[in-house]
Amino acid sequence: MGEIDEAFIQSIEHRPKSTTVDAQGIPVIDLSALNCQHCSSNSSSSVEDLIVQVGEACKNWGFFQVINHGVPSSCREKVEVASRAFFRQPSEEKRKVRRDETNSMGFYDTEHTKNVRDWKQVFDFTVENPTVVPASHEPDDVRLQEIVNRWPDYPPNFRGACEEYTREIEKLAYKLLELISLSLGLPAEKLNGFFKNQTSFMRLNYYPVCPFPHLALGVGRHKDSGALTVLSQDDVGGLEVKRKTDGEWVLVRPTPNAYIINVGDVIQVWSNDKYESVEHRVMVNSERERFSIPFFFNPSHTVMVEPLKELTSKQNPARYKPYNWGKFHTTRNISNFKKLDVENIQIHHFRI
Repeated sequence: MGEIDEAFIQSIEHRPKSTTVDAQGIPVIDLSALNCQHCSSNSSSSVEDLIVQVGEACKNWGFFQVINHGVPSSCREKVEVASRAFFRQPSEEKRKVRRDETNSMGFYDTEHTKNVRDWKQVFDFTVENPTVVPASHEPDDVRLQEIVNRWPDYPPNFRGACEEYTREIEKLAYKLLELISLSLGLPAEKLNGFFKNQTSFMRLNYYPVCPFPHLALGVGRHKDSGALTVLSQDDVGGLEVKRKTDGEWVLVRPTPNAYIINVGDVIQVWSNDKYESVEHRVMVNSERERFSIPFFFNPSHTVMVEPLKELTSKQNPARYKPYNWGKFHTTRNISNFKKLDVENIQIHHFRI
């Protein structure tokens, strides 16, 4: 079996348990009503039901699954095949499109979460190519830079499969964003403007077989810093969510052809804590490799994230100071490349 690199070892209190607890009650929401082109008179009430379901899921769990979502299964299958083909190449081939500190897109295999190395490899690409972001995390540095996607030569259909899939998932993300907006009592498109010149990106995750599943994690405990995450996972599973009611880590077993949705920190702040971003992590497997594809739906770098005025009052004052998304995201990215001596920036640093 050999020895594990100490960089992967989780502290004792954060190591996986020997037994898993299945997540009971994570909502599975049927989006059929949104995709119906010849709906009956009951369609409006069906959408109203959806809004209520989404609101309750965001409030009680911060996580939910969606089915009948409108994303073609053939599109998903193509990107999954392309992802497997890419990651099964020799390391020297994958590293031809390796990311660095000046361009965070491409292949990477030494990412850290909470200053512990993840047992995974990733390939990232943006929705908008190029994507404009701050040149540094320094508050007074006003320079901008363009992030450009790096595409491998193999497999030959890789870029096409990725871009086609991204367009479909982006449509789904906007549908979900509008349902969340409506569930907060806001107009459907209230949040859409924040995503003009978005900094969203897609990630292909590969979790190799791990001989030390009791010591390491595919991704350590964390909350997603953006607005919304749309996740596709294979049949191996491994995603665990920290249940809000008791703090127990519970396993989200894969549902065929479903997407897992989770609220990010940005929506937590916009909602003034009505909806909460929930901590989650990924277990590794000693027998099977695992693949997953999260889409991180992020606003423009210019957006100042703060509680929405419609959701605050004298009785419910703003709980966060405004912060710039671009600078926040750039600061968070630093810890992907190096182990820090302090906790990475979090939204609680802006809590009033």
